[in-house]
Amino acid sequence: MMPASSRKSEMLLILAALVAVLFVAFSTGQSSSQLTCPMKATCRECIQTSNCRWCTQANFSKPRCHGHDIGYCPEEYTVDPSNEAITLIARELSKPSKGGVAIAGGGGGGYEAEMSASSSSSHSSSSSSYSSSSHSASGSMSASAQNIVQIYPQRVQLKLRLNEVYRLGVKYSQAEDYPVDLYYLMDLSKSMEDDKEKLSTLGALLADEMRSITSDFRLGFGSFVDKVLMPYVSTVPKNLREPCPQCAAPYGYHNLMPLSMDTYRFTEEVQRAAVSGNLDAPEGGFDAIMQAVVCREQIGWREKARRLLVFSTDAGFHYAGDGKLGGVITPNDGECHLDKTGRYTHSTIQDYPSISQINLKVKQNAINVIFAITQNELSVYERLSKLVEGSSAAMLSNDSSNIVSLVRDEYNKISSSVEMKDNRTDSLIEVKYYSRCLGNGPLVQTNKCDGLKVGDIVQFEAHITLLKCPEDAREWNQVLQIYPVGINESLTVDIEMLCSCPCELPGNPDYKEYAEECSHVGTYKCGICYCDEFHHGRNCECSATDIHTEAGSVDACRQTNTSIDCNGRGQCVCGVCECDKRANPEEIISGRYCECDNFSCDRHDGLLCSGPKQGVCSCGECICADGWTGAACDCKATNENCIPPNGGEICSGHGTCECGSCRCKITDEGRFSGRFCEKCPTCSGRCNEFKHCVQCQQYQTGPLADPADCAANCTLFTPIPVQKVEIDEEKDDNKCTFFDEEDCRYEFSYNDSGEKVVVKAQEKRECPPKVYMLGIILAVIAAVVLIGLAVLLLWKLLTTIHDRREFARFEKERMMAKWDTGENPIYKQATTTFKNPTYAGK
Repeated sequence: MMPASSRKSEMLLILAALVAVLFVAFSTGQSSSQLTCPMKATCRECIQTSNCRWCTQANFSKPRCHGHDIGYCPEEYTVDPSNEAITLIARELSKPSKGGVAIAGGGGGGYEAEMSASSSSSHSSSSSSYSSSSHSASGSMSASAQNIVQIYPQRVQLKLRLNEVYRLGVKYSQAEDYPVDLYYLMDLSKSMEDDKEKLSTLGALLADEMRSITSDFRLGFGSFVDKVLMPYVSTVPKNLREPCPQCAAPYGYHNLMPLSMDTYRFTEEVQRAAVSGNLDAPEGGFDAIMQAVVCREQIGWREKARRLLVFSTDAGFHYAGDGKLGGVITPNDGECHLDKTGRYTHSTIQDYPSISQINLKVKQNAINVIFAITQNELSVYERLSKLVEGSSAAMLSNDSSNIVSLVRDEYNKISSSVEMKDNRTDSLIEVKYYSRCLGNGPLVQTNKCDGLKVGDIVQFEAHITLLKCPEDAREWNQVLQIYPVGINESLTVDIEMLCSCPCELPGNPDYKEYAEECSHVGTYKCGICYCDEFHHGRNCECSATDIHTEAGSVDACRQTNTSIDCNGRGQCVCGVCECDKRANPEEIISGRYCECDNFSCDRHDGLLCSGPKQGVCSCGECICADGWTGAACDCKATNENCIPPNGGEICSGHGTCECGSCRCKITDEGRFSGRFCEKCPTCSGRCNEFKHCVQCQQYQTGPLADPADCAANCTLFTPIPVQKVEIDEEKDDNKCTFFDEEDCRYEFSYNDSGEKVVVKAQEKRECPPKVYMLGIILAVIAAVVLIGLAVLLLWKLLTTIHDRREFARFEKERMMAKWDTGENPIYKQATTTFKNPTYAGK
């Protein structure tokens, strides 16, 4: 076995070779396909790569997988599949008529049709003959309703190549007088009693309102309470019979009236329905919705109709998991469980459905759910409507008196908009929708258009892309449904994924078993041989039992266990690599495993190894001539350019000489710079040495402020006072800046390059202004006292004025009084004298 160190070195060589190939390709302006395509060994791998095509010509010496910009393979031998679409069913959209009934374009309503001859460039516009086998769930749909078409086309066969976008056009038009099925699902707990009474009087009005929209309208009615289990419903025997005064026994869900045109029966059923009662606040509405959606025959949903489910309640809802409170742990199966009387039989057997289950069944059955909810629970159902496709929430009045206008308005919202969706469940295919809606501007990425009226035609463009080929060939054919939300019509797209070549399948002329081209031991596919386990080689001419030292091994052409034969740059013939030839005869691939070449080395100024005078390329590395070094032989091998003119160490001892120039170091003292690393602007230098002498000589401050100490210690220089310190880097001046003990800033410069040290000091220090703290404190105290006295005087003045005004008002009132304490004008005597006129004094 090969040592680990040897394996690592070989892997590094392979990586270096690949990097070199990439560099050469981009430096010569080659496209990515020229770089990627030749690495694909089979036709299947080739066509699964963008912009690559395969050549099936026999005895082909060049790479079979190549880009579109290389035309060395004849077209008749080229395998280059592209996206293709064939329209199978294309019935024209229904057109409005003066009589009020939509006219369908085409024949019957079945899916039987002749295959259109149109390809990816166009769709068939001719009508085809169809069988009229489809009918409504209840068997009562009219022929005109069956023939209504709102989406065009109806079925397309699409061949998709990996990572190539196909733009599929889809049209939608709302048909006139389209049938409507409206099922009213009502919470009949005790709190909804007044709503029930109101609905019974509005049933006929609701039907009349909907018939003004469509002449083909049907109405149904169902009610729900909750699971007959604790803690949802009281299980005391008395309460099970009558949970509240004049209430019916509790139940889960009851289909009281299937969809019908008989509006009088709707009124009677609503009046006849009795309210019931339960314990907790949430209701079993999800059980009822699930049964009303999936029980298509029992409810009477028609195939060709807009289906509306109006859900009316004043309470919240139970959902999956809440059933555990009552001991119900079996998940909801999403199936219909209604008995002959229309009652839900599995209410106490199965848990409530989840929101995702409700959403799935609503999508599968193309039903628009309208949540008619009272104000206190409206916000909850508005959030729920965002999770259920095609649903909406609206506020119901406390007695349901606005139900007619609510249904009308919500229906208008639903019918005046179209939203395109599809049934994708995996990440193999990506679909993006674009449309101009009713405008004339550019395409915008959107799957929804609003503001539609009957007869308006909206065009969508579905950009369909195959992102990944499944490993299992049985998954290469899939069916995609593109549908408008809430409409039971769809565009069926039969997708065939172009993940393999036809020549890889038996029956193709380029597929031969035990072919002569493969030495009668292999299978010939797409121009290459697939050998059995005992043979190898381009034509299966090499046997695994042959003894050619190492060449007898199947892996003899692989440099490592993880590499490919001949590193992808040659052909393995009986254990020996035959390296590919380059278009340029001067460029040679060599080595036992074709791991070496003379063209992938580093370049300088566009020249390989800086030109033949400075170096040559050998096995991906530059061999430099005498006097040159570096990865591209672009550096001189001498250090002459790194020595200062006056002599000294290389780079002044503060750097290294690389490629004829100094690379300066960064030390603890600072960062060196300059051509010879002779400068260090951030180094302290002799600043600390000179600062005390500058202080005492120029400013008479500092530790040496005593004249005797200053004269004894500062004899090296006498500073020259200047207004502003400026330095000349060419004369090697150094600048120093310090703050002294009085927080004053001072600067000086020195130059010690000559025989004598020259120091220039700032004439005056920059000191901060002095602050008189005592004066500030006294001023603040005085200001506080003065403000206090002013406030007291102002208060005294205001109170005096107020008192005088009050006294004056009192005097005025006293003077204007009309009575005094001696005589009160309103006083009356306590006794009253009456005289009898008939008394004569006798």
